[in-house]
Amino acid sequence: MSWVYLILAGLIEIVRVVGLRKVSEKGSWFTYIILIGGFIISLSLLRMSLEQIPLSVAYAVWTGIGTVGATVIGILFYKESKSPL
Repeated sequence: MSWVYLILAGLIEIVRVVGLRKVSEKGSWFTYIILIGGFIISLSLLRMSLEQIPLSVAYAVWTGIGTVGATVIGILFYKESKSPL
């Protein structure tokens, strides 16, 4: 079950990053709720996963899912550059 929590935490981290983008575009109450709610839920799920998974592994997976997911969302929905430069 810890791996399920960890994967969900990573997916919610993507939601939080999208919320951060929305807050920077237009800071409405809804966008702040997405940002703060995503942060709380993601960290809570990460904490629950740490009961069985070592911190070094859990943090690497969590940040990896968030980084890859945010990159893909940025390219697909926000027309960000695919170039590493």
